[in-house]
Amino acid sequence: MTAHRFFKIAFWLALLVTLWFAWIPTPPTLIDNDKSQHMLAFAVLSLLFSMAYPKVRWYWVLGIFALVGAAIEVVQLVPALHRTSDLRDWYADMAAVGVVMILTRISGWIGRRGRTATDAS
Repeated sequence: MTAHRFFKIAFWLALLVTLWFAWIPTPPTLIDNDKSQHMLAFAVLSLLFSMAYPKVRWYWVLGIFALVGAAIEVVQLVPALHRTSDLRDWYADMAAVGVVMILTRISGWIGRRGRTATDAS
């Protein structure tokens, strides 16, 4: 299995696990602080996504995860789930994605992977 394929599989599995934890009535507590859990999940998701799909521009990555974070919070409004929706959770999600996008672009780590020889000229 190539590294590229590995990151695609890892991203989609991580997304499914994140959505499962976000939408079940009593998710496991991985970190005591709720905002830290959100930030960790979205940092990992955005890093894996960027590694799996390196040609996707940073602003699309931010937009994609803005929608994912918003969807999580909207679903948590469903009374039957006994969950609490919080706009600050979405802010934490976006902060984590933003930091990952900045760090990966500054380091050039992701950007180089997605470029071809013709892109560099």
